[in-house]
Amino acid sequence: MTEPAKGPASYFPSIEKKYGRPIAEWQELIRTSPLTKHMELVAWLKSEHAMGHGHANALVKHTLDER
Repeated sequence: MTEPAKGPASYFPSIEKKYGRPIAEWQELIRTSPLTKHMELVAWLKSEHAMGHGHANALVKHTLDER
């Protein structure tokens, strides 16, 4: 049995379902954005992609933590 995702990754299934893109695609958008600060990226996802704060925050945190 697979253990459920924890932390930011626990949001990923609902992000994919609600916004219609795979997580890898969202992460690529974040990585290629000219913005670099966490809250700038969160605000950008919210304003440009109508993403909720929790989903945007989880995606940005997980993506930036990979760097």
